[in-house]
Amino acid sequence: MRSTVLLMAALAAGPVLASEPADVPTRHALALYGAPALPADFEHFAYVNPDAPVGGTLTRSANGSFDSTNPFIVQGTPAAGLAAIYDTLMVQNPDEPFTMYGLLAQGIRLDPDRKWIEFDLAPEARFHDGEPVTAEDVIFSFETLTKRGQPFYAAYYADVSDVRAVDEDTVHFDLADSESRELPLILGQLPILPAHYWEGRDFERPTRDALLGSGPYRIAQVDPGRRIVYERVADYWGHDLPVNRGRHNIARLAFDYYRDQTVALEAFKAGNLDMRIESSARNWATAYDFPAADDGFVELLEVPDGQPAGMQAYVMNIRRNTFQDVRVREALNLAFDFEWLNQNLFYGAYQRTHSYFENSEMAAQGLPGEDELALLEPHRDALPEAVFDEPLPIEQPQDMRARLRKALGLLHAAGYENAEDGTLVDTETGEPLTLEVLLYDTQFERVVQPLLRNLSRLGVQGDIRIVDVNQYLNRLRRFDFDIVVGGFPQSANPGNEQRDFWGSEYADAPQSRNLIGLESPAVDDLVDALIAADTREALDTAAQALDRVLRWGFYVIPQWHLGSTRLAVWDKFGWREPFPEYNLDLDAWWVEPERAAEIEARQRNR
Repeated sequence: MRSTVLLMAALAAGPVLASEPADVPTRHALALYGAPALPADFEHFAYVNPDAPVGGTLTRSANGSFDSTNPFIVQGTPAAGLAAIYDTLMVQNPDEPFTMYGLLAQGIRLDPDRKWIEFDLAPEARFHDGEPVTAEDVIFSFETLTKRGQPFYAAYYADVSDVRAVDEDTVHFDLADSESRELPLILGQLPILPAHYWEGRDFERPTRDALLGSGPYRIAQVDPGRRIVYERVADYWGHDLPVNRGRHNIARLAFDYYRDQTVALEAFKAGNLDMRIESSARNWATAYDFPAADDGFVELLEVPDGQPAGMQAYVMNIRRNTFQDVRVREALNLAFDFEWLNQNLFYGAYQRTHSYFENSEMAAQGLPGEDELALLEPHRDALPEAVFDEPLPIEQPQDMRARLRKALGLLHAAGYENAEDGTLVDTETGEPLTLEVLLYDTQFERVVQPLLRNLSRLGVQGDIRIVDVNQYLNRLRRFDFDIVVGGFPQSANPGNEQRDFWGSEYADAPQSRNLIGLESPAVDDLVDALIAADTREALDTAAQALDRVLRWGFYVIPQWHLGSTRLAVWDKFGWREPFPEYNLDLDAWWVEPERAAEIEARQRNR
């Protein structure tokens, strides 16, 4: 009888938690697998210089234009660098695969069954206007971003079922039964917005105001479409936190906008820009032989990249009828001649990309193993037989003439024929097969032309459309394109962001990253399996199965990758080596005052 009374009382009180917060230890960090590498009393990250001088300026280029200082919404083109004005609950250590350490959150409690998580906010945390950061600001940020922000946030945090304030400095998130192992960690990535600042303001409307944050920098100057400048917050509340010590040393961060990257390169040579991330193999090989470089004032760095290469590709929009037949998509893949490009345009700098998780254990190889098959078999009827019977990488002819012969056969099988003048036309409608590659950068035109030449040999009518950045982004938001050059970046621990890349519910959501337009229950289930993986081995297996299905769908024409980041810098900066293993952290750099003065004197006396 006593047990019945206790049960009724428990039911009346509400749902029973697997563990009560009071019974769960408070931590300083969370690791996706295993334990954090750094103890609770660590002083600073290993790759920083805690005694770095503070001051100086770092000026970089940004491409195109901007018309908004709100990076979180669908409308507008946001300025570069805006993340610097916001703090997040936690911050990642780039020397670990995926471990988050407290920033705004000075303490973290995670239910052992991962059904909830609580964050204790640092009581000293302040926005730039002096107002404290509270649990209500966290709730406001979560609800605003997931309901009124870009679709990414709703996808990323889809498995949060509730959020509430325990007290002024403690916020509690309930997590759905999705088994998403990374969800507690990515909640730590939530940027925290000031609720009091946005009261009476329209969050969804683009603005050029100097928005309020709590981060290490504030907006100092906005010249719409041309320049944005951030200044270091001298009384930033978090300067002495272990995760920040030795970081955010540079006093001013500036981004100058250029519509033409050739002009931006010349601006760097003239000393108007301090740093350049070089994406062109030709420029890297030929463009940095100029007097200042010869005199030792410019340094060229290749920083190893510890993350998977991801997928950069020509992305086909399968919302268009042209690309709905897999045989057409495979034929377009066959017309791409990477070896010619690499030899003739890229100075042999790149490797061909095959996998969506290239350069990692998550890339599918050979035939699917037993664990992969367990994920794939429920969808056998909806997937190509090749997924089960053909090994990866996909075997294709190497000789371009043989590739084009196979491509033409696929196009004929898909219902096209060559008219008398060679044009490829639909056998039923007589309409020619046409496609347009949408670009915003004239530098890429020379890379696209060889693909279009090969397609023309098949009878396909291809064209290039170059528009400015704002037009380009607007067309992407509306999915108004045939083919674009797109990227699907991956980390060593992929998770909820995969929904935004491939999820059916985001196929028609404006500004989602499902550029392909995928709506596949099989892919949705594989993404769910990846997110729910509770071991490293299970994560790798789910990623391999997803990779296999995507590759046999021929949704993109994979391009190339480089295992490092190419940086050209005026030699006035300091940093510590070795660089972090997994991500480059420019926030740990500093300006050497004497070297900066020497370079400035040289430029004045030119």
